[in-house]
Amino acid sequence: MLKAQIVPVTAFSQNCSIIWCDETMEGAFVDPGGDVEKLKAHVETLGVKITKILLTHGHLDHAGGAADLKEQWDLPIIGPHKEDKFWLDQIEENAANYGMPGLRCCAPDQWLQDGDEITVGNQTLIALHTPGHTPGHVVLYNKEHKVAFVGDVIFKGSIGRTDFPRGDLPTLLKAIEQKLWPLGNDVTFVPGHGPLSTFGAERQTNPYVSDHALAAQR
Repeated sequence: MLKAQIVPVTAFSQNCSIIWCDETMEGAFVDPGGDVEKLKAHVETLGVKITKILLTHGHLDHAGGAADLKEQWDLPIIGPHKEDKFWLDQIEENAANYGMPGLRCCAPDQWLQDGDEITVGNQTLIALHTPGHTPGHVVLYNKEHKVAFVGDVIFKGSIGRTDFPRGDLPTLLKAIEQKLWPLGNDVTFVPGHGPLSTFGAERQTNPYVSDHALAAQR
């Protein structure tokens, strides 16, 4: 079974997920944006052996702690899609602008393409390229347990910002409708910020991407 614990990190309260397979106790970080010592302490409490770092996109609050964790625990960084390289390359500059010292640029060991599979113990995550918030954003989906780690694509009652460089609202809406909704209404998603929700609930009530809202835009 896939297990997960959410640990908020950075001044932006970003939901870093520690995920693991309870059969092998092998695990991964999803979006370790910072507060590395806090994340390491949680892992030690859980008794999980972290084997990789997974990134949904290149923003500082999602990727700023990856370089330190890679160096300290000799972990590969996997993802996001290569179109987010420019974001990863400017983490330190952006962190300085926000007054957030200690966050570092990082270079993935593997970029993710749409449809790529990543194993965590006996569990499998599928990468779905979902641009719009950033051009190289990916969502990580576990089919067996119907759970998706969606970064900043969608939130409970909202969607990701598209006013950053190379963001695009129509592209984001298309990604949500064509990549996420077909996964099923019963999929629970872990957003980059805020509480969990389901795709079904958002299709009913989300003011940006509910079925009614999307239909009204056509």
